[in-house]
Amino acid sequence: MATVVRASETAGRRSSTVLIVATSTIAAGKRPKTRSILLKTVMAVTGLIFVGFILAHMYGNLMIFAGKEDFNEYAHHLREFGTPMLPYAGFLWVMRITLVVSLVLHAGSAFALWHRAGQARTTQYLARKGQWATFVKRSMRWGGVALLIFVVFHILHFTTNTIQIGGDYDNPADRLVASFGEWWAVLIYLFAVAALGMHLLHGIWSAGMTLGLNTSLDAAERLRLAAILVAVVVVVGFALPPVAILLGLIP
Repeated sequence: MATVVRASETAGRRSSTVLIVATSTIAAGKRPKTRSILLKTVMAVTGLIFVGFILAHMYGNLMIFAGKEDFNEYAHHLREFGTPMLPYAGFLWVMRITLVVSLVLHAGSAFALWHRAGQARTTQYLARKGQWATFVKRSMRWGGVALLIFVVFHILHFTTNTIQIGGDYDNPADRLVASFGEWWAVLIYLFAVAALGMHLLHGIWSAGMTLGLNTSLDAAERLRLAAILVAVVVVVGFALPPVAILLGLIP
């Protein structure tokens, strides 16, 4: 860049050429930033889809407090939801496909941004970063990886019944109660819930910032409080059933 500046100062007739070179360089520098914004937008939109699913899933888990029969009935109605406009279990398959596509886009965008940040990182940049910001970014990244692993485990456990904990049961309620009768299964679940809470705490705030919801200081503060509220509700809501089952509060 210094060579280009000196050329424009010593040779006026070359100024138009220099302008073209400078403009080209700036435009080239904007392209990675534009792609980063697109990736962040994809992460924000798919993240909000996950938030909606997580809240609905949490509500379903809390149905166990109404009794096994009500919990099994809730699980059964999910398969009949939308019939006869949709085939049996059609709603579940639409939801599963939507979640799988969202997961691929969300994780793919996250890994792409992670790789790009690694390439752009310098020692001076790291020295200027605060410890809290570094902790949040690392918890988001590695917490996201942990959640991805847990999702696979969760599907093999409760959806396909490939992994059986506490015995083999046909109905969802007995499978849930038997699984959380094991203390180590509860610990795995609570660890995943804690990782989810941390992910939501920063993810909701970041998604709101990406989507332009921080229009003022008050709006940014409301966005921060909303992220805290959702994270706390989700952590408590998901933690209650396994802890209650382990303590014998649910037969």
